[in-house]
Amino acid sequence: MEDAKLSLEIHTDLARQILVDFIRTEIQRAGFTRAVVGLSGGLDSAVACYLAAEALGPANVLAVRMPYKTSSAESLEHAHQVVEATGAEESTIPITEMVDAHFARFPDADTVRRGNVMARARMIVLYDQSAARRGLVVGTGNKTEILLGYTTLFGDAACAINPLGDLYKTQLRQLARALGLPDAILAKPPSAELWLGQTDEGELGFTYAEVDRLLLLLVDGRYTPQACVEEGFDRGFVEKVAERIRRNQFKRMSPPIAKLSNRTVGYDFLYLRDWGT
Repeated sequence: MEDAKLSLEIHTDLARQILVDFIRTEIQRAGFTRAVVGLSGGLDSAVACYLAAEALGPANVLAVRMPYKTSSAESLEHAHQVVEATGAEESTIPITEMVDAHFARFPDADTVRRGNVMARARMIVLYDQSAARRGLVVGTGNKTEILLGYTTLFGDAACAINPLGDLYKTQLRQLARALGLPDAILAKPPSAELWLGQTDEGELGFTYAEVDRLLLLLVDGRYTPQACVEEGFDRGFVEKVAERIRRNQFKRMSPPIAKLSNRTVGYDFLYLRDWGT
């Protein structure tokens, strides 16, 4: 990389301060004091829980474990370790009955359909707890997942605020180490555990480490795909990633609204003006 300003290395102390302030400010601005975090036992949700507890105080953070019948006991234990470390309130709400009741009508559904329903069932639980506890749902999606579309729309992509969405997975791992996450969570392969043996990198077909290097050029550096090839990336890999970014743009946008008036939400009415904000 010729551009010395392009680096995946972050100042973890500064990032931590910014994200803690972001969580506190955005939740208070919305008129709330509490947060709800879906805690899977993985790296991303653990970091979100650590940051939320620091921002709001552990008594104001509800960490919700939502296992399906195929979820590993190890992940449940890892989530519990995060709760013990942060002091957040813990709740365990299984989703097996919800998901299985739906697929009793569609027994031939493939693993992708089942995984998407699991992700959306978890979001139903989180938003119900958001209403019950009067706390906002804090998102756990990182920049790599968002760009690649490796999320379930209205599932794990749904949240009120997202403190992690501008951190690539590689950068999130740096922050996780600085926060002192348990070694077991730092070392485990990333997985949404949507089916037995599923891993993120196995499903994507490449590692986060290699795709983050490419995304840094394509997105932050505004390199063309050809320029990335000239930097040494395989052409097929570059084209595959660029196409994923293009194809999944709809997941990164609010639903388009047909314009009929002078002030259409999302086009002309973009922010509050003179409304006391």
